[in-house]
Amino acid sequence: MREPTYVPQCRTLLRGSPVKLCCVVGFPLGAQSPEIKALETRKAIREGATEIDMVISIGALKSKDEALVLRDIRAVVEACRDGRALSKVIFETALLTDEEKVRACELSHEGRRRLREDLHRLRERAGPPPRTSPSWPKTVAPKKLGVKASGGIRTYDDAVRMIEAGATRIGASASVRILEEAKARAPQRG
Repeated sequence: MREPTYVPQCRTLLRGSPVKLCCVVGFPLGAQSPEIKALETRKAIREGATEIDMVISIGALKSKDEALVLRDIRAVVEACRDGRALSKVIFETALLTDEEKVRACELSHEGRRRLREDLHRLRERAGPPPRTSPSWPKTVAPKKLGVKASGGIRTYDDAVRMIEAGATRIGASASVRILEEAKARAPQRG
């Protein structure tokens, strides 16, 4: 969904369903400040979102303001971590040069890595967690960075091409049609 205002309605409609609720913040060009994106994120999670797709600040990336891009990513990643939600970073590739696409990937990874390092540093300064807190992780292992393909994926073949190209997730408004095509092509089990 593209607007956080619909999260409560979607949560109600999906109640009892295994479908995860994902919300986009900073849509469409990521021009909001990191603080606003973090607020949008926290509100969406409180209201039921379990995944957040944040739009990176295209303007900051294009003007090479990497400090702002990193603050932007870290603000949303931290809000997601606090709310136990999955965070993903969107950058509108049609608006970027190849060099900017590469840098956006690097900054997305860097924003997450720096947050993990900060957490480790804070844990070291604060001392070990109390023994009564078994929920504290022994280590915060870095996760593999995934890639979500979206835009123009209208058929099963489109989705397969994106997955073969390396996508780990697909975002498509034609998802029902794509799943119907996949079901129709699956070998019948008897």
